[in-house]
Amino acid sequence: MSRYWSSVVNRLTPYVPGEQPKQAGLTKLNTNENPYGPSPAVMAAIESVTGDQLRLYPDPESHALKEAFANRNGIAAEQVFLGNGSDEVLAHVFQALLNPDKPVCFPEVSYSFYPVWCELYGLTYLKVPLSAGFVVDIDAFPADNGGIVLANPNAPTGIVLGLATIREFLEFNASSVVVVDEAYIDFGGESAVSLIDQYDNLLVVQTVSKSRSLAGLRVGVAMGHRDLIMGLERLKNSFNSYPLDILAQQATLASLHDDDFFRQSCDTVIASRERLTREMCAMGFEVLPSAANFIFATHPGAQAVELFEGLRRCNILVRYFDGPKTCDYLRISIGTDQECDLLLTALVGLLAAEHEPRLGE
Repeated sequence: MSRYWSSVVNRLTPYVPGEQPKQAGLTKLNTNENPYGPSPAVMAAIESVTGDQLRLYPDPESHALKEAFANRNGIAAEQVFLGNGSDEVLAHVFQALLNPDKPVCFPEVSYSFYPVWCELYGLTYLKVPLSAGFVVDIDAFPADNGGIVLANPNAPTGIVLGLATIREFLEFNASSVVVVDEAYIDFGGESAVSLIDQYDNLLVVQTVSKSRSLAGLRVGVAMGHRDLIMGLERLKNSFNSYPLDILAQQATLASLHDDDFFRQSCDTVIASRERLTREMCAMGFEVLPSAANFIFATHPGAQAVELFEGLRRCNILVRYFDGPKTCDYLRISIGTDQECDLLLTALVGLLAAEHEPRLGE
């Protein structure tokens, strides 16, 4: 603590991102990055950027990229907002569109950045209990709220809500904004973007980090009614008028134009996820049904934290959340088939060691 910190900084409990190790030779299955690189068109677009383009400020409105997202989703460019990663977009959403006079509601097990933004912007919040199996329960959400935020598929569980349930949330919650955070939607869910023109209180947030292998570029997008987008634009232009550099704009545009590569990459990750799920279940793990590029798994005969530490000794990184509802589970990102095989081999060894008789037993 510093005597120069503001009262806001003093009371914050910052979000802790997944480990980005400097050590070489690790199998990295802890931050939900796509194991396959971006489209070759992305690299060509980056290489085509000239020094003269870098000399100038980028388009502050990213017009071409907004048009591309709009065309892809069947909406108008005025219904698209862009930011420096979906985390920045969501931060703007929490500040610009959620009501500080009522509690913002999100599931008790969800993206752990949500309460951080609430603390940062002085919002009260309510973590809504989940039903059995980590399922989001609409009946548990209060009707009087400052907004509802749903990660769909949810993180870290990977469980997805169907559009019928999203509709229920929108109709039940017509007096405040419903934010659907679709960071993982391309790996098995159905986007709520198709509902935007029917509900003026719906905001859908997506990212190119996961399914398009562009986590290093930091591009996020929000889509919704023009009034919602206008509010975000007003905040953005009071904060940073140039959130997307020229490389990010051109590279993302190239990725959006290479739909075949995008779909092939997603299909490959989905196939690997299903194989990993089957093989871990055969080893005695219980794996929640996932529509994301990760799985959430527990083993009745082994403590998750010990498996987490054991995998680290095997140079394999996964994610462990030490919370009352999540401490028995590991979140494992889907890697290449070779990386998944290394994980499975390590787990076999760790489980065998777990059940070996110890001295004195």
